[in-house]
Amino acid sequence: MSQSDPSLSTQKPVCIVTGGSYGIGEAVCHKFSSQGYLVVNLDIQRNPSQSSAIEWQQCNVSVSSNVTQAILSNIKQYGRVDCLVSNAGMHFSANIEDTSDQEFDRVFELNVKGAIAATKAVLPQMKLQQNGVILYMASDQALIAKHNSFAYNLSKAALASMAKTTALDYAKYQIRANAICPGTIETPLYHKAINNYVASSGANIKQVHAEEAALQPIGRLGKASEVAALTYFLATDEAKFITGSLQVIDGGYTTQ
Repeated sequence: MSQSDPSLSTQKPVCIVTGGSYGIGEAVCHKFSSQGYLVVNLDIQRNPSQSSAIEWQQCNVSVSSNVTQAILSNIKQYGRVDCLVSNAGMHFSANIEDTSDQEFDRVFELNVKGAIAATKAVLPQMKLQQNGVILYMASDQALIAKHNSFAYNLSKAALASMAKTTALDYAKYQIRANAICPGTIETPLYHKAINNYVASSGANIKQVHAEEAALQPIGRLGKASEVAALTYFLATDEAKFITGSLQVIDGGYTTQ
């Protein structure tokens, strides 16, 4: 998007998505763009097949200063920020004993500190606007525990807590904050986790996929587009009374 076209700052709402190149983030970018938003995707890598209507800006979300600089630059250029979708994240499988300090820090730098930096960067402008929506991509693991998921589980619970505290602290500015809690969604992150498990265990990959689907009461994995639809709804005026909530989208998994 060219800086010589400032009219877009008043004509279109602006949504900033972290980690929007693949998986749920890609689906979120597509959904908001299709609904008339100017979408900025902050991600360390570009998806060459992503629509040119979505503005990709290279950003290592693990580095807080990079996140801050990128978001402030966009606010300066477009004059507004209507929605932040803090989606960037990584999975790490290990129990507490097998999680080194370095590995723990790597998960938290991206999953949590990146989200903190993004939130801090958008809040001053949202306060000026007296309007804004902040959405954290948490997980069903914000609500329940899973085996060998110490650092990841903890990071997603932290995002759920951030949604609640931010909602309370900034409600007076008409800023809403919510956490989306997807269950098992078929994304590149899911496939990477399954491939790693198969490589370490020697299990049959087709059987593992079938078992994962069978674990869901609805009988299948979720779709990134379904998570994106919920994310978009939470940003609309129809959801103006929803804040500080954990929105579960997991095919009934956490009800068991």
